[in-house]
Amino acid sequence: MSASVLSRYLDPDVLSRLAERHIEPRGLVLGNLAGSHKSPLSGFAVEFAGHREYVRGDDPKHIDWRLYFKRDKYFIKQYEMETNFVCHLVLDVSASMRYGVDRQQKLQYAAQLATTLGHAVVRQSDRVSLTTFDETLGATVPPGNSMAQVMRLTELLDSIEPVKKTRMADCLTELSGRIGRREIVMIFSDFLTDLDALEKSLQRMRYNHHEVVLFHVLHHDELAFEFHGPVKFVGLEVPDELISQPEDLRRAYLKAVGRFVERLETVCHNNRIERVEVDTSRDLAEVLIDYLNHRSRLNRGR
Repeated sequence: MSASVLSRYLDPDVLSRLAERHIEPRGLVLGNLAGSHKSPLSGFAVEFAGHREYVRGDDPKHIDWRLYFKRDKYFIKQYEMETNFVCHLVLDVSASMRYGVDRQQKLQYAAQLATTLGHAVVRQSDRVSLTTFDETLGATVPPGNSMAQVMRLTELLDSIEPVKKTRMADCLTELSGRIGRREIVMIFSDFLTDLDALEKSLQRMRYNHHEVVLFHVLHHDELAFEFHGPVKFVGLEVPDELISQPEDLRRAYLKAVGRFVERLETVCHNNRIERVEVDTSRDLAEVLIDYLNHRSRLNRGR
């Protein structure tokens, strides 16, 4: 893959500004490699967690002899294992994500966000995967934790053609069935979908103890509606066209968007899901720094 393709998704300046920042899971994680995050499983490594009575077959080296002399019974010292986490990046590649130009296009911006976060995950020796979806689940890059994994992500991203509608709820429900352990799921989308159906699929993920983060990616036009007419609006997922004076629509449009965002925020709040609003006119590094700072504060407050 050429350096020019890689540069579409990774900006060296953004990477340097994020170099000292880490992504920590907000809860205990399950993994199958030794790493730097606490696991909910008890083991014999790293941080003391408590005692249990000795049973035949336990390794005597884990006996707490001080407790034996106090209680005249054998107890085993238990510890919290440290483990890696898996971060699943889930990218909406439906036609509505095509809105915008160059780096402010929703899909391009979301792809850059996902790749940069993926790079950060791999840099700290955790694992990252990527799955795309529109009407169905698309291609997947299975979890990996080498820098070659970042190249695999960009290869998949560079092959995307956003032309279909979205069936987000069905796709996320199917994806939830594929990832069986508690992991981190980051979803990048404009979330222009049926929110009632979406909530049910997100509840399935939360039931499986995944940490879920929604990166709500919107173009500045969608947030501010700063058009001046007459303007012809063309549907990206439906073949409708509308010629109008934006001034006549702005108030009602912004009210509708406000209700939609409020409803999505309620879904997130009720299900303990983090929603990150992303305006594609903002500097990408600033968006990620704000997010990681917020995430760090939440972790310190646990």
